[in-house]
Amino acid sequence: MTTDPRFAAAGSAALTTTQGRTIIADAVVAKIAGIATREIDGVYDVGGGTARAVGALRDRIPGARVNHSQGVAVEVGEKQAAIDIGIVAEYGVALHELAAGIRRNIITAVERMTGLEVTEVNITVYDVMLFDDTETGPDPDLRPRVQ
Repeated sequence: MTTDPRFAAAGSAALTTTQGRTIIADAVVAKIAGIATREIDGVYDVGGGTARAVGALRDRIPGARVNHSQGVAVEVGEKQAAIDIGIVAEYGVALHELAAGIRRNIITAVERMTGLEVTEVNITVYDVMLFDDTETGPDPDLRPRVQ
């Protein structure tokens, strides 16, 4: 096992016990938070405009994996973590209740899986997705009237 101080300085969490040290990388916490966010009903997507555009391009590549940490920024210390996440919500959802649900789910998942104390979860709602008839299929009134 390495005790190289560069690992802790490079944005990792060090959980130290008398039996050794556990280092949890920022990317792990970000992935857990991203997955926990997507589990909540009312979340259409995670990330702002740029992150979502990059994710959409990645989705078109055959064999590409979903980036679960897209739209998530974390700051991880030795015992605590702070998380910033951006979302796109579904229209009609109470945004303050959605944010509270996301916050609870992230805190529960991160603390349970890592042992870190989550000090804050900041949520930015970038957009609201409106579902209408044009997204479920072509509108019959828009069909050509003559053939």
